[in-house]
Order: sequence, then C-alpha cells, then structure tokens
Amino acid sequence: MNYLLAVTFLGFAVGIIGTCTGGAMAFVFRHPSNRLMGAVLGLSSGLMISIVCFDLLPEAFEIGSLAIGITGILFGTGIITLIDQLISLRNLSDSKPSGSAYIRTGVLLGIGIAIHNFPEGLAIGSGLVAATRLGINLAIVIAFHNIPEGIAMATPMLAGGYSRVKIFIATVMAGIPMGFGALTGSLLGELSAALISFCLAFAGGAMLFITCGELIPRSQSIYKGRASSFGIILGIIGGIVLSLEFR
Repeated sequence: MNYLLAVTFLGFAVGIIGTCTGGAMAFVFRHPSNRLMGAVLGLSSGLMISIVCFDLLPEAFEIGSLAIGITGILFGTGIITLIDQLISLRNLSDSKPSGSAYIRTGVLLGIGIAIHNFPEGLAIGSGLVAATRLGINLAIVIAFHNIPEGIAMATPMLAGGYSRVKIFIATVMAGIPMGFGALTGSLLGELSAALISFCLAFAGGAMLFITCGELIPRSQSIYKGRASSFGIILGIIGGIVLSLEFR
C-alpha cells in the first residue's frame, strides 16, 4: 500500500511540477522568443524519443515478447490518435485572436495536456514495477517534457487576461492525471509480466505519437531555423546518456 502511494505521489509530483514550472516561466518570459521555444520543444522531443526507443520499449520487449510490445505500441498510438481527433487542438485561433480566443486556446491545450499526461503516468508506474531506474529515468524526462507544455498552455491564458492564480490552478489540474496514470500502471504491472510489457509499450506508442505528431512539428513551425533540430539532437544524446548512466 505504501508503495502504491509513493508511485502515485511521484506521478502527481512529476505532472504538477513540470506544468507549473512551465506556467511560472511564462510569467517571467511573458513573450518567449520563437527560437527559445523551438529549441526547448526540440530538446524535450529528443529526450522523449531517446528514452522511449532506447529504454522503455526494449524493456517492454524483454519483459514480454515482440508481439505484445508491437500490439501495445499500436494500441497506444491508436488511442491517442482517437483522442486527438476528438479534442481537435489544431487551428484553434484566428490570425488576430481576441482575449477570449486566447483563453480558449489555452484551455483546450490544457485539456490535451491533461489527457496526454495519463499514458505518461502509465509509463512511470509500469516502469517502476519493471525496474526502478527505468521509472526514475522516465519521471525525469517527462517532468522536463512538461515544462514547454506548461509554457504553451499558460502563455495564451496570460495574453487573454487570466489571473496568475487561475493559471496556476489550471496548470496544476493539467498535471493531476499523471498521478492516476502512475497508479494504474503500477496496479496493472503487479498482475503479470505480460501486462507490464503491454503497459510500457502502450505508453511508448502514445508518447511517440505525441512527440512525432505534435511536439516536433510544433517546434519546427514555431521557429524555421535550426534551433529545434539542434535541440532534438542534443535531447537524443542526453536521453542516451541518462539511459546508460542509470542502467
């Protein structure tokens, strides 16, 4: 019981600290440069790809089987694709949005972040059951990955006139689902090795879709230069070092 509470607390902490840090940075950098945002999004994308491909998925294949792992990846990708279709986050704002449109954009981004945080929490919970270092590595990377998401969520709310208290509450709420995901992942992981493998692969598929389908395109659309590409490469290198150092 104490172990489940610790895993759940870690999930809540990672989700809330990551998005809240991003929200706080939006207060400091009210208008962060496109180059900075592109680089940070690229860096977090590279970290995510590296940890998923070199740590999370190999662990899933080792614990279960190739068939279970591939099935989990496909399910994770499919579910997140369906969710993205339902919440339809693309093309939300006009070229000259009003204050209410800015707030709507921030709120919808927050909903999308909250939904995406659940499978990321699932990865932390099932990762900790599989191997403590895997869960910790994932927690570190996901916390960093949530910072630019918090900035992306808070910036339009700030531009729309939301108070800092309301923005703080919104970023906290966006991070909460990660705790429930971590609890679910650890509970399912305790049942069988096959379920651990499926949960890890499911989370890996979801995280790859989020990274390749949203973060990387967004980083390159924000800034057309090479900053996002350099960020992705540095993130991948950082993820490899993190995976090997704590193995």
